[in-house]
Amino acid sequence: MTFYPNERIALFIDGANFYAAARTLGFDVDYRKLLEEFKKRGRLVRASYYTAILEDVEYSPVRPLADWLDYNGFNVITKPAKEFTDTLGRRRVKGDMDIEIAVDMMELAPHVDHIVLFSGDGDFRVLIEAVQRRGPRVSVVSSIKTQPPMIADELRRQADTFIDLADLSALIGRPPRPDGFDNARGNLRPGRAVDGDEFIDDFDDELEGMDDEFEGETEA
Repeated sequence: MTFYPNERIALFIDGANFYAAARTLGFDVDYRKLLEEFKKRGRLVRASYYTAILEDVEYSPVRPLADWLDYNGFNVITKPAKEFTDTLGRRRVKGDMDIEIAVDMMELAPHVDHIVLFSGDGDFRVLIEAVQRRGPRVSVVSSIKTQPPMIADELRRQADTFIDLADLSALIGRPPRPDGFDNARGNLRPGRAVDGDEFIDDFDDELEGMDDEFEGETEA
């Protein structure tokens, strides 16, 4: 990773896409470590996290994470997710945050030197090109160490720097859970605090349908 001590940095995290990449690589993200890691690499202006949330349900496992991030240094942008049943009778959740990310990134571009996008969605290629014309360098965080790769080839080519999420896992991943934790996991509500500050990010039910939206996005 190429960062300069005096450059102004902004992070843009596509929550569902970033979660899917980390899950595929087999680790959980420690968002406190993520924030601290990029604070070491320059002047962190803003870290924005984008996610859609199911609102018409009794409990949303995404909400506790969004609340924790909001209180711990992240700018959290949410909108209602839409749940529907596809033609095969499968439950699907749609929560595209592309427009929100694009608008915020274009507005912030004149005020930073380096933007880091945590997503592999090829739809962002045109956005990255537009931001680069305004001056900032753009790094993209995703992974090519999965099958299939999590990042679209055109997005990787457009970025000034590609950072493989697998190479960050040792820096921003959570330590292995204690023996027996997984057995007890079923007795805990998703998102409930563990040891005061660790959240069980049990997004599988809520993001089950969103993951399918990534299929085809990452193909060259």
